[in-house]
Amino acid sequence: MKVLVFGRTGQVATELLRRAPAGVEVTALGRAEADLADPAACAGIIGQAEADAVINAAAYTAVDRAEAEETLAMAVNAVAPAVLAKACAARGLPFLHLSSDYVFDGSGDRPRRPGDPTGPLGAYGRSKLAGERGVALAGGAALVLRTSWVFSAHGANFVKTMLRLGASRDALRVVDDQVGGPTPAAAIADALLAAARAMADGAPGGIHHFAGSPDVSWAGFARAIFQEAELPCRVEPIPTADYPTPAARPLNSRLDCAAFAEAYGVARPDWHQGLREVLAELETAS
Repeated sequence: MKVLVFGRTGQVATELLRRAPAGVEVTALGRAEADLADPAACAGIIGQAEADAVINAAAYTAVDRAEAEETLAMAVNAVAPAVLAKACAARGLPFLHLSSDYVFDGSGDRPRRPGDPTGPLGAYGRSKLAGERGVALAGGAALVLRTSWVFSAHGANFVKTMLRLGASRDALRVVDDQVGGPTPAAAIADALLAAARAMADGAPGGIHHFAGSPDVSWAGFARAIFQEAELPCRVEPIPTADYPTPAARPLNSRLDCAAFAEAYGVARPDWHQGLREVLAELETAS
């Protein structure tokens, strides 16, 4: 099976390259080869590619900067995925696209199901939701996989930030009223590859959720990071109101992932185990 991936250096794209099982050939395209800001050129690549499935792991992810760059965020996160999905539909190729918990408004405390009403709070969330709708309207076999709080040993993410700050400080103030599922990028890659194989064999797509378990606050996640890394840094929990940012964050990022587990046989990953694996990789690399 041949899988074409848009994105090469991001957390999930990196893991897709590293974790492709025997019999699966992954070709990942970086921005120099396929810039989502030029979706027509990317569609042309799909038109000529030898592929059995296409995964879009590239995105505009600067949540706060998107408030001032919504046009660019829309171009990359909404216009481009729709064009890629149409190109895949024209060739009968499954298209898999990553989305985000930011499409929801974060109200309540119930895990959001795929069919629940959306309501993004900012420009980034609006761009991701527009991308989902564009993919759905393309008319082909497509999977939209919403995920949350991605972390790995590479790229910029919460785990690496906490390790850097925790190594030099006695205490950190961390938000305690935002709750979600930290998700290892490696687990997302495995889930996408499993779904791609199933869809190449005719399985349906649709909108699905995939996030780590158990749900936890950012402060709780930070405590776990420091405990596993054996850092003495103390976590001081604070409300979101005490840590203002240009873009509003959803308080409730819990995702109900039961439908994805049932459809593709991939259960929610244990983020504790994922964290241990990331810390081990970082230790080896240091």
